[in-house]
Amino acid sequence: METKNWIGGESVLIQDQGQIVYSPSNLSEEVGVIHYSERSHVFQAEEAAKQAFRTWSKLTGVTRASYLYQMANVLEKNQTELATLACREMGKPITEMMGEVTRAIHLLRYYAAEGVRSDGELIPASDVNVLQYSKRVPLGVVGVITPWNFPVAIPIWKIAPALICGNTVIWKPADNAALTASKMMEFFSEVNLPEGVLNLVIGKGSVIGVVLLEEVDFQAVSFTGSTSTGTHVASICAKRNIKYQTEMGGKNAAVVLNDANLEITIPIILSGAYRSAGQKCTATSRIIVEEGIYPRFVERLREAVSGLKAVHALEPTAYLGPVASKSQFETVSHYVNLAHKEAEIIAEGTIKSDNDGYFIHPLLVTGVQTDHSLVQEEIFGPVSVLLQAANFDEAIQLSNETIYGLSASVFTNDLSKAHRFLEEAQAGMVRVNQETAGVEYQAPFGGMKHSSSHTREQGQAALSFYTTVKTCAIKHTF
Repeated sequence: METKNWIGGESVLIQDQGQIVYSPSNLSEEVGVIHYSERSHVFQAEEAAKQAFRTWSKLTGVTRASYLYQMANVLEKNQTELATLACREMGKPITEMMGEVTRAIHLLRYYAAEGVRSDGELIPASDVNVLQYSKRVPLGVVGVITPWNFPVAIPIWKIAPALICGNTVIWKPADNAALTASKMMEFFSEVNLPEGVLNLVIGKGSVIGVVLLEEVDFQAVSFTGSTSTGTHVASICAKRNIKYQTEMGGKNAAVVLNDANLEITIPIILSGAYRSAGQKCTATSRIIVEEGIYPRFVERLREAVSGLKAVHALEPTAYLGPVASKSQFETVSHYVNLAHKEAEIIAEGTIKSDNDGYFIHPLLVTGVQTDHSLVQEEIFGPVSVLLQAANFDEAIQLSNETIYGLSASVFTNDLSKAHRFLEEAQAGMVRVNQETAGVEYQAPFGGMKHSSSHTREQGQAALSFYTTVKTCAIKHTF
């Protein structure tokens, strides 16, 4: 397979030599070829999106919804093919990838239903014979910049609300998800969206991303990626007075209190920390355990982590596969080496593969101070750090000792402590007896501090980002 741009409703071949993509599960397995766009492709997409906005924004919500329903049906029909390609391209286990495509299908149908929801309110006026009301109206052309770790779900949870609100979209996926993005657009071509409503531009962020952010006449940009890149995106958008939304890093804590049920807690924490090889912004990377249960908890988690095996992502029973790329492997390996030098290794999983791939041994460590980089920096790999807390108050304090504030969870049967944690944890998403990962699509998604800008994705909150409020008033003169 080779990537193509999709501009103005048509596939557009890119005339460059291309770069071969190899599977991170097997570095001798060729998955496809990425072709990188020129500047001219970006401006073609801009013009197509501007032209399309004039008619797309005037369609009824019911009509726009019909397209989203068709997009969901197309994904459902091609679920296995898309999930398999994404699995081969970026290494997420096939069962997780199938679930991710299912989530994208549900997202499209969820936002399609918004086409008939009330989008304003009647407002009393101070004068007589005046009808005053507000309504939500689309913004215009929006940019969607997406990462590789959720190559199907994240694009859809941005694109679906943008489209149902009446905007048109230019989408730039990450390099490591470009084949999957191109295949999705190939499937969506069956829906016959009006030309220019949804445009795909493949390219490097350092080249095409710069053009998109600095030169395209966007009305909004939604970005998911690293905190360093996200803050750069925000600064450019702020200077240009472009509405922006940035979802960035996390250093999420799972707090385990003395009364936690370990039969339930251990599998949940294991999943939150190590599925997807830890490559989720909501992954559990800090595990804070109250001292009364600490020895017993450590033994149980040591056994669980030691039993983990990193395998080829297409294995039906794969719990975790490789990390997504060479650069990701090098980054995570830096932290693994640091852990072996400066931390105490509690447990290390195994790699079970006959192929060369970007596999990392699942790792559980302790014995470092709270200001250590293993505790404070986002690793984005299958590495988690154990911290001991003297009591519940210290556990909350440790949970909040980070520049990030995306997700946090507490494991307890004490309802009063559960409620207190929900109130005091400095995170945008807080959960009790659940993973730090796995937030549902109908609920607002986003964080505090350096994890997010100050809007939310998914649920009803997404509609607020992709629209602006217009206040209307008319006086009757009869």
